[in-house]
Amino acid sequence: MAKPNSIDDPSSANFEIGIDPGKVAAIIDKARMFDVKEEMTDPDSGSNATDDDMRDILEESASDATYQDLRETIRNLDLDEQVALVALAWIGRGTYTPKEWREAVDEARGAHNSHTAEYLTGLPLLGDYLEEGLNAIEEAASGETVNMRRTGAKATARK
Repeated sequence: MAKPNSIDDPSSANFEIGIDPGKVAAIIDKARMFDVKEEMTDPDSGSNATDDDMRDILEESASDATYQDLRETIRNLDLDEQVALVALAWIGRGTYTPKEWREAVDEARGAHNSHTAEYLTGLPLLGDYLEEGLNAIEEAASGETVNMRRTGAKATARK
């Protein structure tokens, strides 16, 4: 029987996901800010946001800084980090399990192209998928239930 590569096996002490959990946490926060956006309902909005009770701030627009920031954050990741982010999202949505990490990474690497940021931002629950994926990987690696702190840069184990 072949010995599993420690980098590929979440239960190994030397397991690495290929992206800093702090970066994932920052992307989760940005994705959640983007996810609360809704379709444009008032295209003829006035120039003063207080006249519209600040409703326009939650509407999507072509010049939406929230979307642009999230997309650029993902684009600025290196190839391995982008691949790991896609694999985490797939684990979070249940396409793969943590034990299938290597398969998820291989599939994400094979599918990688210059539209990875657009693909990820097109996932309607990206923040939730990334959090669930990171929690699942951390749980598999530690053998304990893990709860990600929304504002923190690290995942912490619940005892």
